Amino acid sequence: MMSQNSLLEEICQWNEEMCKRKMGTVLSELISIYQNDESSNEQLRILKILAGKFLPHISLFDIERTFFSEVLPKAMTLFDELASKLCQQAGALSSQNSELQAVLRNAIQTQVQLLEVLMNIVQHMCTLEEALTLSSVHSLSLAVFHVLKNTFSHCKDSETLYSGHLHLVADLLQCLFKEAYSLQKGFMELLDRIVLESTGSSGDDIACMVVVVHNILKICSVISKMDHALHANTWKFLIKISVKHRALIETKLPHDELITGLCEDILYSYNSCLQLAEQIHQSTGMGNTNTTDCKLFQKTMKLCRFFANTLVHYVKEFIDFLSRSCHRLHHFYLQMYSKLPPSLYAPVLSDGLYDQIASIVPVTLDTLLSQLLSFRPFVETVLQINRDFSLDLALPQCLLLINIMGKLSSQSCEIQSLWCSGSQFSEEKPRLPLVHVLFHNFHRCYAELSLPVQLPGVMSNGQALKNISLYEYVCTHLCSFITSLPASRFPDLEYALLDAVLNPHMLTALLAADAWCFLARYGSAELCAHHVSLIAQLVKSCSGECYQLSHLSLLLRRMFFLMAANHQALFTDTFSPKDPSNLLLWRQVSVKALPADLQKPVTFDIIRTAVDQCLKWQSSKHTLGELEQVNVALAAMVAVCHANGEALNSELQLSITEVLGPMWSVLTVEQVLSQCCIQQTTTLLLSLISLLIRAVGPLLIAQVVLFLNSLLPLNPPDNVRIAALDFLGSLGKIIIPPDVQHTVLLKLPCLFASLLEDKSWLILQHALQGFTLFAEKTCHEEVVPQSLESGESKCRVVSFLNKVITTVESKELQVERLKRQNAILDAHFTHLNLCAVNDSVVEPSAKRARLEQFDEEYERALQAAENAFKTLQTLIKQGPAPEWIKARLQALHATITALNNCRQ
Repeated sequence: MMSQNSLLEEICQWNEEMCKRKMGTVLSELISIYQNDESSNEQLRILKILAGKFLPHISLFDIERTFFSEVLPKAMTLFDELASKLCQQAGALSSQNSELQAVLRNAIQTQVQLLEVLMNIVQHMCTLEEALTLSSVHSLSLAVFHVLKNTFSHCKDSETLYSGHLHLVADLLQCLFKEAYSLQKGFMELLDRIVLESTGSSGDDIACMVVVVHNILKICSVISKMDHALHANTWKFLIKISVKHRALIETKLPHDELITGLCEDILYSYNSCLQLAEQIHQSTGMGNTNTTDCKLFQKTMKLCRFFANTLVHYVKEFIDFLSRSCHRLHHFYLQMYSKLPPSLYAPVLSDGLYDQIASIVPVTLDTLLSQLLSFRPFVETVLQINRDFSLDLALPQCLLLINIMGKLSSQSCEIQSLWCSGSQFSEEKPRLPLVHVLFHNFHRCYAELSLPVQLPGVMSNGQALKNISLYEYVCTHLCSFITSLPASRFPDLEYALLDAVLNPHMLTALLAADAWCFLARYGSAELCAHHVSLIAQLVKSCSGECYQLSHLSLLLRRMFFLMAANHQALFTDTFSPKDPSNLLLWRQVSVKALPADLQKPVTFDIIRTAVDQCLKWQSSKHTLGELEQVNVALAAMVAVCHANGEALNSELQLSITEVLGPMWSVLTVEQVLSQCCIQQTTTLLLSLISLLIRAVGPLLIAQVVLFLNSLLPLNPPDNVRIAALDFLGSLGKIIIPPDVQHTVLLKLPCLFASLLEDKSWLILQHALQGFTLFAEKTCHEEVVPQSLESGESKCRVVSFLNKVITTVESKELQVERLKRQNAILDAHFTHLNLCAVNDSVVEPSAKRARLEQFDEEYERALQAAENAFKTLQTLIKQGPAPEWIKARLQALHATITALNNCRQ
């Protein structure tokens, strides 16, 4: 029997004809030797002989059974053994250990030769003229993908694997990578020749093609950060064969994995573009432009464009199978836009660099969105209930919704209904209407709304395009969207607008109010009147002071201006100001919005009704429970005085001022500090006195100043202090009568000085405004320097007058501060939403329990006595008192002593 070595040497001498003739007797023996040999060198030698001498003579029908399935599993094992040896020993590689260096280099060289053999096999298969099926190359496919994946992984991890001694094997690793590159390219050409027919292909061939797609996808994930050209070509081929055989494999493709892989690769190349752009921007700013970075930037941009177009193409071809990928596509869209201006999370780049990026990203994403617009699972994903993103994605989500609104006008009624109506049936996946989601997301853009960021405005005839704030951008596009809605969608719109107006976030409510006012102008006069009537009923239904009442009142005030004159007249009849229950409405609207012939009678009715309410309370038991209605009456008078100013009829001014003194006389410092209802009363009384300061008597002015002198050092609520500042500022408009100058002018400097040193920025700002108003108009000039004895306060006032910005904050610090504030506000409003389980109108804080009847009478009597003593004290300080005062005071003292004795 001939030895193994002799047999191999003899076969090497055979020509093609001899190999063909001897194949039947030698091939099986040679394969058996190959499978049982333990030497890697001998295995490689035999594999080369098998591939070079016998493979060309095996028919396509037999090639898988007799050759590939018998030979290639052993080749995979050989490759894995070599790879394992490299991984185990690579860490010990060094220039001093020449023996290990030789062993590792030989192992890599053997891998290179093994790849060459596989490449020869692939090239042979490509020369065959018969139609190829996957069943004929099944084992070859498994072997090639296995070897390619492990080769690319080894090259990718080589820097870490070889522990700083990569240069000792770098030349061979480069050869290994090139050989793998060539093998993949050749094998993709082979796979492209595979024929799958809907009628003739077996289930095994279809399953094999799905496995091929899986394997190519795995290779894509390995080479994603290695070689741009290889990466792009691999994805290109993957999409090509998926589309080519889609009729047979579309239901079995790993669509989720494909979409995820493409999105991740796009984001990686996109972030690489941004990083390179930052480097270019920084080097350009330093006058040192790096041409290498510029070229790499352009190359990476080209790769990003390719991947983005590939994603769009894949979505177009397989959209019906992407329901599970919609969440990923939505998140991908938001991630891409979060890195572009005006996002606060976008890097700082020059306009030129951003223009290059913008020429790819927004265009591609817009095309992607157009494809997904009619896809129900995507609609359900975007409009999903209770889905809050991280704050860096809030603005992109807002812009996405605006983009969708702009596209819906060209869509069918069914698609518009899908986006605008929300889920209708319990079996549907829950979703909110589009406008509702926009309002919900809008308030989360607090930081961008505060700067404000800038976006392109809408082109108008004869006007140049200019940048506008985010608020204006959203409002403009929302109003445009409203004009495109069919009448059938108006109930959904009205519901969304009302829900947003009742939102605790002020800017969201303001946006809804703006849109509602546009709707009132865009629609009919009857629609406007109908909405005003509904809003008025809602205002009347609000219980106590709450943010819903504030938002509805603002909307009512604005809508009232938009009503037709005849509808306004009808409103005054329906909600007559003569009815005390309607004062809550008339405190919100401006009588200046009424036609001229209605202004005077309505003003008279409001004041007369309000004054009657105050007189009714004064003549009763002064209960806290009834004070809420008095506050409504006072607020209505404040609204009328604001609207008319000093032009208000003198008779009406007198009727108002006559009730102010008695109202003020029942207030005590302790009540103001402890009772919210009385705090509001104090605020309203101060506002009325400020507005009617020229008509108010000197004794009341002195009484108020003394009261504030006792109250303000005890740190009352902000609204009380602000109203007090309005009152103090208004004193500059009048000449303080001589009989109260000693009291008023003595206290004013102390009051102003304390408020100008307040720690609250809000109070300090109002203090500067109030003091400036007083200083500019007063004839009592000596009060001004007396109020500014503190050097710090004086500097603040001078800076305020000169409009000097005392705190300078860089753009970067401002952005970071707003991000922190945004996080705090987001947590606050999230908590509010969780608390509002039933979405009901928030009730005001519980009122203090009503005092017992006798307790109320005692309190009223003591309050009157205390105020009388305060007034008496003020008069005594102003000058010498009559002689009879002393006797009367002694009598009062005896009365108080007797009362104490009775109490005991």
